[in-house]
Amino acid sequence: MEVNSHRITREQIIQQLEGGQAYLKIEDLLEEVAFEDLGKRPEGLPYSFYEQFFHMRVAQFDILDFTKNPDYEPMEWPEDYWPTESEPESKEAWETLKESFFKERDQVMNLILDERNGLNKPLEHGDGQTLLRESLLVLQHNAYHTGQLAIIYRLLNKD
Repeated sequence: MEVNSHRITREQIIQQLEGGQAYLKIEDLLEEVAFEDLGKRPEGLPYSFYEQFFHMRVAQFDILDFTKNPDYEPMEWPEDYWPTESEPESKEAWETLKESFFKERDQVMNLILDERNGLNKPLEHGDGQTLLRESLLVLQHNAYHTGQLAIIYRLLNKD
C-alpha cells in the first residue's frame, strides 16, 4: 500500500509540474506571446516576459543542480538569476532558452518518477532538504511565475 501511495504522489506532482489543471500550461502561454513582445515591460512593471521566463529557467536549473549534484555551488542572488537584458538577443537564443527549460523540467520529473529516489530521504549533500521539498519548490516557483507571465501577456495585449 505504501509503495502505491508514493507512486500516486509522484504522479500528482508530475501532473502539477506540467500544469493545465489548477493553472495554465506554460507551453500554451509561450505559444501565444509574440517574439516582438518578449522584451517589452508593461507600464508599472520592472520586468519583461523574457526576463520572467529567463528567471524561471535559471531558478529551475539551480534547484535541479542542487538536487542531483553533490558538488553543487550556490549561485549569486540576484545577479545570476536574472538576465542583463530585457529581451533575448535572437530568436535562436529564445528557442534555446525554452528548450533548456523543458529539458530541465523533464529531468526534474524523471527524478520524481524514479522510485529509487526516496521522496522524503534527505539529500546526502544537503542539510535536511528532500526530493519532495525540492520538487514542490520547482512546482511552486514555476506556477507563481507562470501567473506573472500570464499577467504580462495580458497587459501587452490589452488593446
